[in-house]
Amino acid sequence: MKKASELIASQKPWVVLTGAGISTESGIPDFRSKNTGLWEQYDPMWVLSTDALVKRPEVFYGTGLRILMRFENARPNPAHEVLAEWEKRGLVEAVITQNIDSLHQKAGSQKVLEIHGHLRSAHCMHCGNKYPMQEIQSKVQKREIPPRCSCGGQIRPDVVLFGDLLPPDFEKAQVLAHRFPMIVIGSSLTVSPANLLPRYARKLIIINLESTPYDYRADIVLHGKAGETLTALDAEIKKLTSLTQ
Repeated sequence: MKKASELIASQKPWVVLTGAGISTESGIPDFRSKNTGLWEQYDPMWVLSTDALVKRPEVFYGTGLRILMRFENARPNPAHEVLAEWEKRGLVEAVITQNIDSLHQKAGSQKVLEIHGHLRSAHCMHCGNKYPMQEIQSKVQKREIPPRCSCGGQIRPDVVLFGDLLPPDFEKAQVLAHRFPMIVIGSSLTVSPANLLPRYARKLIIINLESTPYDYRADIVLHGKAGETLTALDAEIKKLTSLTQ
């Protein structure tokens, strides 16, 4: 922990890559965890795919979207709050997140790249007209499946589905990964292509409950919960700062 805090303070700013593990302390389960993972109950590659969206919209809107929206009222936890504070203090350049829960923004982070999209809005697949997520939910609740735009086109959420291309944020994330050292938090680093980003980092710290395929090349690996670990790191960094002032 002491070595990690010294490295973070000396090599700033960092780019941070976050996965599902940072949000479990906010009550959002890691979909891939054994026994508790939602994907043990559902096949994500089907219910959250572009195929289901277009060919079986009742499956996508009735099951897939319902699962995703179960956690729309989740609140940021200490891990999100520490990262937002680190951005203000110049320790973090930006957050790259695989999550779609917007908890980084809710915590106050300003520079967030959402490489898997988000659930704040939706758009028409025909004309591109934007809709707030509440409107698509209202249409689905009224059994308007698939929900339609005024032009007649189908409305879909601004989240990356299986079969979609990644958004422009991923290209931006690649640029940042080449330029800055990286801290990975709560990611198994098994989902491609997000798991390619750490290979570009000149310095690498991994914080995760379990081992990852990139542990062997990381400068420091910390096994623990995101909130507890980041809170402890923040305390250590503040001690270092006070000693150098």
